Amino acid sequence: MKGQKVKTIVALALPVQIILVKWIGRYPEFVEQYYSKGLYPPISQFFRALFGWIPFSIGDIFYLSLFWFAGKYIFKHWKSIRRKPLLFGKDILVVFSITYFAFHLLWGMNYYRLPIATKLDIEKEYSEEALVDFTLYLTERANHYQSKITGDTIDPVKIPYSRSEIFKKTEEGYNQLKKVYPDFVYKNPSVKASLFSIPLTYMGYGGYLNPFSNEAQVNGITPTFRLPTVSGHEVGHQLGYSAEDATNFIGFLVTSQNEDPYFKYAAYSHALGYCLSDLARKDEVKSKEIIKKLNPGVKKNFRELSEFWARYENPLEPVFKSIFNTFLKANNQEEGIKSYNSVVGLLISYHDRKGF
Repeated sequence: MKGQKVKTIVALALPVQIILVKWIGRYPEFVEQYYSKGLYPPISQFFRALFGWIPFSIGDIFYLSLFWFAGKYIFKHWKSIRRKPLLFGKDILVVFSITYFAFHLLWGMNYYRLPIATKLDIEKEYSEEALVDFTLYLTERANHYQSKITGDTIDPVKIPYSRSEIFKKTEEGYNQLKKVYPDFVYKNPSVKASLFSIPLTYMGYGGYLNPFSNEAQVNGITPTFRLPTVSGHEVGHQLGYSAEDATNFIGFLVTSQNEDPYFKYAAYSHALGYCLSDLARKDEVKSKEIIKKLNPGVKKNFRELSEFWARYENPLEPVFKSIFNTFLKANNQEEGIKSYNSVVGLLISYHDRKGF
């Protein structure tokens, strides 16, 4: 009976936690100072030091083990679950309560920190004219590095590095970025190819951060020329930036400022994809005009990426995207999954003010 009382207390703590998190989240300056810059950094560095040296994902193994034991428990106790469904429901609430607490303690409160636009004093709003000008700029940059790398305008860029080399170069990029922005200091690196790379691809994701082990998980089968920006994006999550537009921006920033021409090409071509997509929604004719200016080699890289995702397209992908969209909105991201595309405004504003 004592055990049931403890379970009841833990289960009832769930709504209390939700109310408390939402209340604290109304004060982003407080979250920024005392969690994102106070409590979170030592927690993050501890887990990266603990698991970062291991070549495979401990977090993925934890998830696999969790699903295995949960399935085993349900199978073994199915009869008692049917007899006492309310007790089983309480057990589920206990698990949710503990998970909710651990998630927000270890990483999730970062959803309520100050937006990166506020921290860097840049805007997210932009005109269509500014979008066209910036897209033309990115087109010139992508063409430049494609021809510089391949020696012609025809061949697609093939990054010659292994995944581990790309992860190492991403770390080096953050070492450069911290000279300008000390907040981006990256100690105890922990970037790994996910054991779930194929399932992630079917779900339409390039990677994720495990909030319980603080491992940056990269989809290991993504076309290589995309890996630098994906790696930079996931490390941005590790550094406590939860908003997807923020980590897309950080991923571009750290990759474009890397001295390696392959990384610069990866950054400019990735940003170009977002801008062309945004422009196509606003002015499809102008978007097509700019696409015609792309070197054939750049177009081949875009086609490579499109064909890669098309091979894994399936009816369940929209379901996974909808679930993630709901998750983001529940965690202070009003735009949901559309926040990925909000990076366009951040890029345009930053370029206008500081250049890159």
